[in-house]
Amino acid sequence: QLIESGGGSVQAGGSLRLPCTASGGTDDDRVMGWFRQVPGKEREFVSSGTWSGSAASYADSVLGRFAMFKDNSRKTIFLQMNQMEPEDTAVYYCTLGCTDFGSGRWNCDYWGQGIQVTVSS
Repeated sequence: QLIESGGGSVQAGGSLRLPCTASGGTDDDRVMGWFRQVPGKEREFVSSGTWSGSAASYADSVLGRFAMFKDNSRKTIFLQMNQMEPEDTAVYYCTLGCTDFGSGRWNCDYWGQGIQVTVSS
């Protein structure tokens, strides 16, 4: 089970950090990802990497602004979001056990409950 927290509201240019914890733990080499979705729009890939926090990749829309890192002491992966824009407003999902089929198509075995992030202009 993936547990998300954090989220909330921030003004444009601000920062938020989203934690994701795998209850019961998981292997460091498993692929995890962050996705986001706006009502009425398709789910969008944000970032992916291994649960160890390595081999991270990012969508062009967040590259240079968002970063994933792991706190080993808390067995938690974080998505650090900086220089946020109103277009970042969405429900964010932490996922685990992901496979990239290319062309933006992903399949993930486990999904967090989703957390709302709102960026105001």
